[in-house]
Amino acid sequence: MSESPRASVGDESQEPEVLGAPEPESGAQRDPEQWVTGDQPATGPQKSYLDSLARQAGEQISADLTKAEASEHIERLQQKLGVEPS
Repeated sequence: MSESPRASVGDESQEPEVLGAPEPESGAQRDPEQWVTGDQPATGPQKSYLDSLARQAGEQISADLTKAEASEHIERLQQKLGVEPS
């Protein structure tokens, strides 16, 4: 019975696998109009957060929104209210 080749236990020269990048990419966010699912109905969490922001801003917004439209309203209201995007 032979063992299959593998890195030795003491070999720590391999760097761990990471996700992301050490520096932010410019233009990493895609325009909501270009989303593949942007024309689908807004999600429950989007509507809930948008409702909260709209109340704080004293605005009324139609609840019949797409994901892309909801995202655009959220971004606009966050800027208006000075709320950091999450």
